Amino acid sequence: MPYQWKHTSETEQELRLWPHNSLPPRGAMIVIFSVFLFGLIPLLAMLGSVILWGLLPFLLITVLGLWLAIQSNYRARSVFEVLTLSGTQARLVHHTPGKKQQEWSCNRFWARPEMHEKDGPVPHYVTLIGDGREVEIGAFLSEEERIALYGDLMQKLREPVAQ
Repeated sequence: MPYQWKHTSETEQELRLWPHNSLPPRGAMIVIFSVFLFGLIPLLAMLGSVILWGLLPFLLITVLGLWLAIQSNYRARSVFEVLTLSGTQARLVHHTPGKKQQEWSCNRFWARPEMHEKDGPVPHYVTLIGDGREVEIGAFLSEEERIALYGDLMQKLREPVAQ
């Protein structure tokens, strides 16, 4: 699961959420190198010909475009959220690269998770309600992960606080 609960102290626990990344950097380099090598196969027939120099820039542009697309995806996937549950406070911080972080906090006893099965931007959309506001949590997770997250939030927000 791309989220993890951690006890930071006896009275505080933290939930970190991040989007799933199915292509690690090493795999991305293998894909880019493979596209380059397979792109060279048709060019082998053009060795010694002027046509090779006309086709080679297109291969290089393709490889460069693929690399830029993967890098852009990595930047967009570097978003993460941190929910901190302390004695009486619930605090959610949403970090997006290149933007100001968004924060929400309320009394833990008034915070409640809510699942919008069909009327959210994604199926099984999970929000936290408290202090007169409703904020999304884990919108970048898969549908199964959001369902599991909702169950975890229901349980953790209802647990008695250790004194």
